[in-house]
Amino acid sequence: MAKNIMIQGTMSNAGKSILCAGLCRIFKQDGYRVAPFKSQNMALNSFITESGGEMGRAQVVQAEAAGLKPDVRMNPILLKPTTDVGSQVIVNGVVQGNMKASEYFHRKPEYIPKILEAYHALAQENDIIVIEGAGSPAEINLKQTDIVNMGLAKLVDAPVLLVGDIDRGGVFAQLYGTVALLEADEKARIKGTIVNKFRGDRAILEPGLKTLEELCGVPVAGVIPYVDVDIDDEDSLSERFDHRQARKSIDIAVIRLPRISNFTDFAPFERYENVSLRYVDRVSDLHEPDLILIPGTKSTISDLKWLRESGMEASIEKASAAGSLIFGICGGYQMLGRRISDPNQVEAAASQEIAGLDFLDMETVFGGEKVQRQIRGQFENVSGVLSVLNGKSFEGYEIHMGRSGENLPSVCCRENIYGSYIHGIFDAPGVADAVVQALCNRKGINFSSINTFDIHEYKEQQYDRLADAVRAGLDMDFVYRILNREE
Repeated sequence: MAKNIMIQGTMSNAGKSILCAGLCRIFKQDGYRVAPFKSQNMALNSFITESGGEMGRAQVVQAEAAGLKPDVRMNPILLKPTTDVGSQVIVNGVVQGNMKASEYFHRKPEYIPKILEAYHALAQENDIIVIEGAGSPAEINLKQTDIVNMGLAKLVDAPVLLVGDIDRGGVFAQLYGTVALLEADEKARIKGTIVNKFRGDRAILEPGLKTLEELCGVPVAGVIPYVDVDIDDEDSLSERFDHRQARKSIDIAVIRLPRISNFTDFAPFERYENVSLRYVDRVSDLHEPDLILIPGTKSTISDLKWLRESGMEASIEKASAAGSLIFGICGGYQMLGRRISDPNQVEAAASQEIAGLDFLDMETVFGGEKVQRQIRGQFENVSGVLSVLNGKSFEGYEIHMGRSGENLPSVCCRENIYGSYIHGIFDAPGVADAVVQALCNRKGINFSSINTFDIHEYKEQQYDRLADAVRAGLDMDFVYRILNREE
């Protein structure tokens, strides 16, 4: 059976996911078979595996860092929020239905056998399992039914490193306060603390680190520098949403829907030097970009209402009339049609029907089994500015409850309007290049001035950069002693 180590945090966005990815890459570099594991993840940014199962994107990133294909066993429970008090519950890649938070809270113990089955299967195939917690282990109101922090650590006998975020301030209080709220047996599992996202001279921290060690009774295992790596992050806490980016030679705007999902679909466009990819949720910020992207959403009808009520619909129509290309993915694609209806209450507690943007000749009805599949093929019959895609290969995955017709093409189009159900459709080599080049040609810009890249090589470089930063800040000899139960 594999050895294990668990990363828990003082709060959400303390850096657990990225740190776990860094450890996965380090262990891979050191010659070990390593797999990530997170028993329960709450995220709208999900992925479909080759077998058709759905899992959280964070564990996909960690699997890539480990050199593995994503596997639903790495994230046996995925919660996709549908409202402020409820989520769609996915177990081992398969939808179990929608549950209110109170119902799921009481049912969590039922899922322990599934969690352990997934964990032990991975442990039989690997040398090391890197486990990620969720939120904080000091959520004292949730500890009774915990299956993702100390509750899981006990089930799989995992030693824990506790990470805090110094960039947000108060890191000593974060770490000590978390330890202080734990039970004695939980404290015994914490083998060390980590100060994450540090900018500056570590020598200035030393007095505080020494006091922290005395208070917590465990060593500081490392001070990880703030590292600027381009690696997919969790959805609701993504820092990219907070950036007010200036418009560049080619300007692309993503509509930031209230329940935006799978925004990583657009990551390929972030990596061009002279292309701006802006996330926009205010009419005043939209302007008339070269391309408007309408992303996926977990609440299509609700987000379409927001689009209408916020004035964004009218602004999109105005930009389209002025020549902006519009491209919708999944929920965004459904919004481009004539009508969306939910007679079976898939998304909400009551049957709903709403007029779409009426850009494409289609109607969407929610119902039936969820479509979950990987898909690959070649672009065909794409017209207009993006006709340059024809003949190029694409690959991606579909996740949707809505049905918009039979035998749909990979991309539906009408004049300057485009839509597709395929997440990741811009990821395959040459696809994003073709889109950007088409936009350049339209504006008379030399495509060579935009700069291109090999996305696979780029990702590998980013994982290696992350591993270098984690090695530089973390006492890896200490980590290996923890793995070997010598600490």
